[in-house]
Amino acid sequence: MKRIDELKKHLKPGAVYRRADLQKWSASVDRHLQELVTEGVLEKLSGGVYYVPKKSVFGKAPADEKNLVRSFLKDSRFVIVSPNDYNMLGLGTTQLYNFRKVYNYKRHGSFKLGNRLFHFIRKQRVPDVLTAEFLLIDLLNNINDLAEDQPSLLSNIVKKIKKMDAGKLRRLAQDYGTVGTRKFLEQVPA
Repeated sequence: MKRIDELKKHLKPGAVYRRADLQKWSASVDRHLQELVTEGVLEKLSGGVYYVPKKSVFGKAPADEKNLVRSFLKDSRFVIVSPNDYNMLGLGTTQLYNFRKVYNYKRHGSFKLGNRLFHFIRKQRVPDVLTAEFLLIDLLNNINDLAEDQPSLLSNIVKKIKKMDAGKLRRLAQDYGTVGTRKFLEQVPA
């Protein structure tokens, strides 16, 4: 059996690999990776990050973004947020955005992974899960960057805050909110 076949045997459809992950199955990893990309067995997403395309009824499915970011960062302590997620809060946000923010402990800057743009933002603290309260704090932190009707949005935010757990919002604002976000929350009547 050729060494490249040995490498192919370990590849799982839908999986994202770093070059270093594949090195143990190939003595000529760079040559084999180039051959596998040419054959279409692998897709190169970024420097040293590869994806084994998973087939769906619509063609090749893109890599799962959590697996992609986990492989890129070599870390699982991150949270992915899109301004599109704010639409779930029911505040009347309507715009669609074509990027994701990745709050993490390691990287900072914008990176294109495959055909998706991610803005990596290094933070000292990152929540374990994305909650409605965290999304509201993040929206307030980034409200000036949104293409929304701000007076209407702020009015809807005030109404939403009154229906949420005030203690949880205060804790999240202390951990993740900007000074402006914390001041805004202090001014909202209970």
